[in-house]
Amino acid sequence: MLSAQLSKFGRPEDAIELVELPDPGEPGPGEVVVDSELFPINPADILNLEGNYGAVPPGLPMIPGAEGVGHVAKLGAGVTHVKAGDRVLLPGPGTWRERIKAPAGSVFALPGRVDPRQLAMLRVNPPTADLMLHDFVAAHAGNWVIQNAANSGVGHCLIRLARQAGMKSVNVVRREELLAPLRAFGADVVLLDGPELDVRVRATIGDGVLPLAIDAVGGSATLRLARCLSDGGTVVNYGLLSGEPCMIDARETVFRNVSLRGFWLRRWFMETPREQIATRYRELLSKVADGTLSVEVEAVYPVRRIKEAVAHAARPGRSGKILVSFTPA
Repeated sequence: MLSAQLSKFGRPEDAIELVELPDPGEPGPGEVVVDSELFPINPADILNLEGNYGAVPPGLPMIPGAEGVGHVAKLGAGVTHVKAGDRVLLPGPGTWRERIKAPAGSVFALPGRVDPRQLAMLRVNPPTADLMLHDFVAAHAGNWVIQNAANSGVGHCLIRLARQAGMKSVNVVRREELLAPLRAFGADVVLLDGPELDVRVRATIGDGVLPLAIDAVGGSATLRLARCLSDGGTVVNYGLLSGEPCMIDARETVFRNVSLRGFWLRRWFMETPREQIATRYRELLSKVADGTLSVEVEAVYPVRRIKEAVAHAARPGRSGKILVSFTPA
């Protein structure tokens, strides 16, 4: 079977390779075999290929990928909650491969008539936005939330989820051409990052309460978000797109009681009971199905062009997610 594989760290298009691996074989009792259909390339995947993700680089060789969508191909004995042909989320990690064997409890049938491209992106971006919005600071209607990298997949999800919670969003981007599309998407306020961001935010929201900041960039961008917060606010960092450590000074932490927290979706998977995870995904799936949650897709590549796909995903200035397909166009 075809699989993308990482055998060395480096420039993404140089590090990734397409290899033939043995078929996973027949499913045992309580197992399923899933044929992959689509997977997205996330910023964390690019960092993984570069050797810059996580506290400790992963062992090599490895199959990248945390999410995707596919179809049940085979059922092991005793599996009754899904059937052959059902579309399911790919059980990760290691989703960048043609066929996966996994415990049947790790998959569930997805509804028909939902764009499979959006389903392929359900596992990571929507729960990341939802958990950061609700699990660090109480999401009170009328409050504000601010985020950078607002044009990202997580950013799009957060805009819609904040609105559903009765909150308003300040969305920070680094390129002027992103302002109008985000406003059209439903962002309440869109601002360019840069000096005196806090002054410009306060001039826009007035006396509005802003207790939560979502940071994907790190470096000095973390400090700029912290300065925008109300006293006692929280910055939640989930990425380092700048490649620099988060910066925050004593004026914010000591004198204004602003705190800096970190979020890692994989830890949530490890620490959360399976029933709670399933409940959260059912709620998010309903929002994908009704169109509340959606992420723009810029391009879909066939898997044999995986090097081009990761190069495109690593390119700055994209306007949507890059997906890779195992099925003919």
